[in-house]
Amino acid sequence: MPDQVPAPEPLSFSVLTMPSPGQAVDRRRVVTGRWRMLLVLLACAAPVVASYLTYYVIRPEGRSNYASLILPTRALPADLALRDLSGKPVDAASLKGQWLMLVVSDAACGEACEQHLYLQRQLREMLGRDRDRVDRVWLLTDSGSPAPTLLAAADASGGLTVLHADPAALARWLEPEAGHALPDHLYLVDPMGEWMMRAPVNPDPARLNRDLTRLLRASASWDREGR
Repeated sequence: MPDQVPAPEPLSFSVLTMPSPGQAVDRRRVVTGRWRMLLVLLACAAPVVASYLTYYVIRPEGRSNYASLILPTRALPADLALRDLSGKPVDAASLKGQWLMLVVSDAACGEACEQHLYLQRQLREMLGRDRDRVDRVWLLTDSGSPAPTLLAAADASGGLTVLHADPAALARWLEPEAGHALPDHLYLVDPMGEWMMRAPVNPDPARLNRDLTRLLRASASWDREGR
């Protein structure tokens, strides 16, 4: 018998699930929402970026900074293990929202430390109406407590925060000039918690004040006093 040709198999169709109109609308809403969020974030960051560009990049010819600018800036670390003088833990993030002038020393605070505390206070007062945008912070690298008379003198004009900090974490954040130690300088931190300036050893108060004044003027569009 001749070979029989097999009968053709019936055709089958696979029906793919089509997205419903509701799913498409939801997807468009998610995409639109993400774009809106990005635009809001850019709008919030624009003044900050503009002021930093003005200070760091678009510098009038012949202008020089007295203090050392830190580029890139260094973010406030969360592991500073800050404690107040009573031993109560303090969240490092709570320092954000103000410009910070930092003094670093042990609790004994020798002559150089006392001079830094005095200079820190005078620089803040020299800022006039902008002084409320700047907080003074004294970071202690040991577990001791400063003498009450020194604390009273250092805080004579108010606005001084004294905290114990983990010295190892502090050394990973701040950095002195080559050949010097952390207590040899004043340090400036911006309201976002970024260390961005280091004063020279034995600084000239008038020249350092000019740097601070320029910074506060450049950031006036986005920074206000108080947290």
